Amino acid sequence: MSLKDVLIARIRAAGPMTLADYMSECLTHPRHGYYVTRDPLGTAGDFTTAPEISQMFGELLGLCLAQAWTDRGSPSSIQLVELGPGRGTLMADLLRATRGVPGFHEALSLHMVEASPILRDKQRETVSRPIFHHDSLGDVPDDAPLYLVANEFFDALPIRQFRRDGPAWRERVVGLSEGALVFGLSGPSRPEPLEPPLADTREGDVVETSAPSLAIVRDIARRVAARNGVALIVDYGGWRSLGDTFQAVSDHATVDPLDAPGAADLTAHVDFEALSQAASADGVAVTPMTPQGVFLERLGITVRAEVLAAGMSGDAIERHIAAHRRLTHPEEMGTLFKAMALYRPKTPAPPGFDP
Repeated sequence: MSLKDVLIARIRAAGPMTLADYMSECLTHPRHGYYVTRDPLGTAGDFTTAPEISQMFGELLGLCLAQAWTDRGSPSSIQLVELGPGRGTLMADLLRATRGVPGFHEALSLHMVEASPILRDKQRETVSRPIFHHDSLGDVPDDAPLYLVANEFFDALPIRQFRRDGPAWRERVVGLSEGALVFGLSGPSRPEPLEPPLADTREGDVVETSAPSLAIVRDIARRVAARNGVALIVDYGGWRSLGDTFQAVSDHATVDPLDAPGAADLTAHVDFEALSQAASADGVAVTPMTPQGVFLERLGITVRAEVLAAGMSGDAIERHIAAHRRLTHPEEMGTLFKAMALYRPKTPAPPGFDP
């Protein structure tokens, strides 16, 4: 039985499902889930993330965290955590770049939150130090300061979509029509979390919410505030949710998200305003949302690119120049992707951000 058959049977038995439930089943179903059954990264996969584009990305994030660690008195024990670490490329680059920071490697215990057994194996191959793997952030020990990085993690968390209908909202759901999966709308309702957007939206506007994202960022914020840690979040999205951003990607192209459940990556833009508000409510300072290109330039990516280019020639330097542009240029990832950091109030903001 395919995942589509499983979903059709569920809908026939229980009625239409929310978009969040559909995303959860497609991405993490224990037998058919997208992240459970494959390595989705790289040219042979479905999409490419910043760490796979250039080593500079992971290096700079690593030095950012190491400087934040130094600014906080170089604590002797920390939990270095990555959410959704892919193949482990970012972490391998992070660790290589910070080898020269006295005491940093000796202080850290490495934890990766990863659901995919396939990617866990690749992470062990890529990262040359012991890794503690966890199914969720809640499983990571909370007995030392948290130093966390989450790159393209929140965009894959389940969302719900609501369309403005007069003084109420209709939720987008997945149902059946003549035996096929189709999108539909629920009856009108007034969910309490959507009361504020009523004042800022018009008829037909779509807003997206992600309860799992808010729960995770609150847990991050609690840990950061409790033990003077730092968290870096990099993802694509904007300051406030408005519009339909749900998409499916397969073989580096957008596809119909209902066509082959479990065979395509499902994502949506991250609402950084919602993350910031949730984190701030738990007592941490939150940096302004910063375009990825600006963030990387402040961390010195152009200087690093020039150093690396000195040892290159021919096709290698052309690829290097293209990678730098892809990460930083406003017409590529430089503006669509944003960065934000969480840290304890009255301590230095991590490098790369204006507090």
